[in-house]
Amino acid sequence: MLRAGSGRGGLVELKITRWKRYGHDRLYANLPDGTAVGWADVRTGDITVLVAEYRDDVSTVLTHHLRNNPKSVPPQRGPEVEARPMLPPLTPTDDLSANRPGESLRDLLDKSGVGLIERVVSQLLRRPTDWDSWRKGLAGEKRVGAELNRLARHGWRVLHSIPLANKVDVDHLLIGPGGVFSINTKHHHKRAVWVGDDSVKVDHGKPAPYARKSRAEAKRVARVLEHYCGFPVPVEPVLVFVGVTDLKVVATQLSVRVYQERQVAALAPLSGVLTPEQVEQVYSVARHRQAWLQA
Repeated sequence: MLRAGSGRGGLVELKITRWKRYGHDRLYANLPDGTAVGWADVRTGDITVLVAEYRDDVSTVLTHHLRNNPKSVPPQRGPEVEARPMLPPLTPTDDLSANRPGESLRDLLDKSGVGLIERVVSQLLRRPTDWDSWRKGLAGEKRVGAELNRLARHGWRVLHSIPLANKVDVDHLLIGPGGVFSINTKHHHKRAVWVGDDSVKVDHGKPAPYARKSRAEAKRVARVLEHYCGFPVPVEPVLVFVGVTDLKVVATQLSVRVYQERQVAALAPLSGVLTPEQVEQVYSVARHRQAWLQA
């Protein structure tokens, strides 16, 4: 923590944190409450100011850190003020906070036009249909959504069925003091599930790429949130299995959290990642449909 002269006439303490992701290596200058006010590119020495009133403070503190970092390049020019991307005003149509768990699956079922007779015939012939898959998926998302909604009293924000590009969606997004969690629900009623480092097997069947897809989804979410928030937003992937008779996790290096639906409560006590102000800022971006259009 370094103290510098504040643009407000007093003194401000800026905490410097290093952030490496997607090929970037940056030093972030944060206020005591965790708000990022500027950052420096360690490789080039360029400094970017996120909040104009702290321009001098950011420049002084980050220049000091760059000069004391042997792998960085001291800045050759003054700091630039970055114009943070802005979303349009939130309208009821774009507000995803109103989405129920499984909202996109509800739409598919409503538009499918599959009649009762057709469903009965498919069941009698034991012929799986998209309708059956959507119905089971909806049941799973509703159960997990109900468990996640209970975490609101612990300071968490929950969103359901966030639509991305290419007609896919994020089942659930949990935002709170412990960070952001991108949650993928898998409903395998009365099945046994085995989870390895990079694959999942249901009843000893063929490996499914659930873990790989969950990691890719979390990275996709992080790119969107960081683009509009202007500070690092850690996003962890989570797989939640619903209705299984047995869940065995044998992975040694798995980077995805794995739970049964009742176990998601384990996320409630996590903290120390986002400040209350950052939680609200991330939530305000995540609930806006327009943020996800190109994701």
